[in-house]
Amino acid sequence: MYAPLKTHTRHPVVRVLVVWVIQVMALLVMDLFLPGLQIDSLAAAVAAVAVIGLLNAFLWPIMSYVTLPFTVLTLGLFSLVLNGLLVDLAGTFVPGFDVAGIAVGILVTLGMTAVNAVTSSLLTIDDENAYYRNVIRRVAQSSRPGRTAIPGFLFLEIDGLARPVLDQALRRGYMPNLAGWLARDGYQLLEWETDLSSQTSASQAGILHGNNDNIPGFRWYEKETGRIVTTNSPAMVAELEAQISDGNGLLANGGVSRGNLFSGDASRVMATASVLADFARLHTGEFYAYFMHPYNVSRTVLLFLWEIVLEKVQFWQARRHHVQPCLGAEKRGGAYPLLRASMTVIMRELNMYTLIGDVFSGVPAAYATFVGYDEVAHHSGVTSPDAFDVLRKLDQQLPRLQSAVRHASRPYHLVLLSDHGQSGGATFKQRYRLTLRELVDALTSAEYQVQAQMATDEGWGHLNVFLTEAIRNEHHALARPLRRAMRRRTFDGDVVLGPEHERRRSAAAGAAEEGRVLVLASGNLGLIYFKDWPERLTLEEIEVYFPGLLAGLTEHEGIGFLLVYSAVHGPMALGAHGVCYLTEERVVGENPLAPFGPNAAVHLRRAAGFQAAPDIYVNGFYDPQRNEVAAFEELIGSHGGLGGDQTRAFILFPAGLPAPDGSLVGAEAVYYLFKDWMAGAGTLADAAPAGDKKSRPVRQPEPMRQSNRR
Repeated sequence: MYAPLKTHTRHPVVRVLVVWVIQVMALLVMDLFLPGLQIDSLAAAVAAVAVIGLLNAFLWPIMSYVTLPFTVLTLGLFSLVLNGLLVDLAGTFVPGFDVAGIAVGILVTLGMTAVNAVTSSLLTIDDENAYYRNVIRRVAQSSRPGRTAIPGFLFLEIDGLARPVLDQALRRGYMPNLAGWLARDGYQLLEWETDLSSQTSASQAGILHGNNDNIPGFRWYEKETGRIVTTNSPAMVAELEAQISDGNGLLANGGVSRGNLFSGDASRVMATASVLADFARLHTGEFYAYFMHPYNVSRTVLLFLWEIVLEKVQFWQARRHHVQPCLGAEKRGGAYPLLRASMTVIMRELNMYTLIGDVFSGVPAAYATFVGYDEVAHHSGVTSPDAFDVLRKLDQQLPRLQSAVRHASRPYHLVLLSDHGQSGGATFKQRYRLTLRELVDALTSAEYQVQAQMATDEGWGHLNVFLTEAIRNEHHALARPLRRAMRRRTFDGDVVLGPEHERRRSAAAGAAEEGRVLVLASGNLGLIYFKDWPERLTLEEIEVYFPGLLAGLTEHEGIGFLLVYSAVHGPMALGAHGVCYLTEERVVGENPLAPFGPNAAVHLRRAAGFQAAPDIYVNGFYDPQRNEVAAFEELIGSHGGLGGDQTRAFILFPAGLPAPDGSLVGAEAVYYLFKDWMAGAGTLADAAPAGDKKSRPVRQPEPMRQSNRR
């Protein structure tokens, strides 16, 4: 049995008194254990809580505004200094309440926040008024939406969560609120199948714009321009959206985008990579406002620090108990705990904060991406306790959003979905002691130097978008000091942290790695480009210029199949013991696509027709018995290719919305389903007519252009 949703103390006077008592108790408890804090009496504790509250009300807005650049750049940590200063200042006004400096004041702030959160939870008093207060005030001042019976839509994407993993989380009690939606509220849960490649840029382009053509991976190479396109680069994602958008995205006509790669043609955006230069739609003040609220900041900082501790403890436990597969300290040490805390805490809290504001504003549609599970599953494992804990904490946020919906000016349909799943398993390098780059290098002649980029760095990309948005808004007074602070980490106007910073720095210095053969990776999908040729090489040409390469790759036990284009037969999937002729729909020998699902040939025919398709697609093996793949990048939970749960995404939707006819294959099918729902509900007045593109067939590859032979 799952626990029911919390009931909340609604009377404001009762709530204030109860929270006041809790905070007084917290101070008295800390007085017993914290050196540097001295409270002479109960009356002094009561007065101290009152004075701290008054100082927060009157001084915090001024202090936080002046120091906001430092607060944003330190992801809220600098606000601890302000909180400590206010507590220390309270000691000068309250007799019998002595605080020995700002450091003790910081500890007092964290202690009061922690005790308040724990005891409020135990007493079923959700301090939602404090959590919502700044949102409601801001919305009330900026807009007064009229009431309407036309429903809005909130699309909440859990990045990387596969349908089978969601089933486990529900069954094992990690997501009781979602379980309640299914058991009590009549929600329905269905599975949909992603395209190739099974990763965020391809899926979100399809879901938000109805068009994900020519996205063969997380990264790809443009032979005509000689550049590597990376889909966590704001400038490149902006170019891509300009190519795929027809103005009728999922969020057109007044929708909002929160924490996504693409905007869906939303009129308002936050932390959305594709529109960071579009100041008309950029609402930077929404997350500035978040950091200016003392309760938000204290709570978020406490959760942030706790998440860092959790990562350290969980990594230690995994190594102590010899959990396999397991990444080493080079992937889970260094700055990774900070990155994990940013993805699982800050991005989650910002999304929930702005979504609540959107609900009170009465927006017709909002789409938000929650990236924490995907980041943790990459490093800790798809079904690890660490990853399930992220889902549990996200599930705990849903009642907050439901509470806002109950007080909104319009009803809302809450739709949860994922953009793809993840498949687990030890990495290619862990299994075979070499990388895909090294394998290709060993199979090509010495004259062809092999260049590679084998890490997607998704988490760093999300953080870079967040910081880039903070410095980009020329109309906000706080952007200038932020730009100065980040100038050493900025390239072409984008903040670049993480491994990508070193690549950009090397490129700027003219020391970037070069090679005539380029190997890129998206999970267990590899892309091999031969840079000397301006057109894609055919199978026959590859056999001439690189004899033994195709045979060597297919014979390796870590490779499931290759996708190449034959001048005679069209696209072909090559395996160790057989060939699938995709256009001719025939197989010679063993079918190399047999383990990869009934739609594998459909996905490959489409991917083979992309203008940016590599000379060779390389898909790693899939073991159906163990449900494992081997990623070409160093991640034990991965996605990007075919095989296992990475292509098994989900949609969880209210009973009032019609289920689709038949299965959903491809992200574009999800777009048309959502558009049909919104048009049927009357949410978007000029949305595409329901059903007019519902049965759109999967496109066949375009004829391949002739190669320029040497």
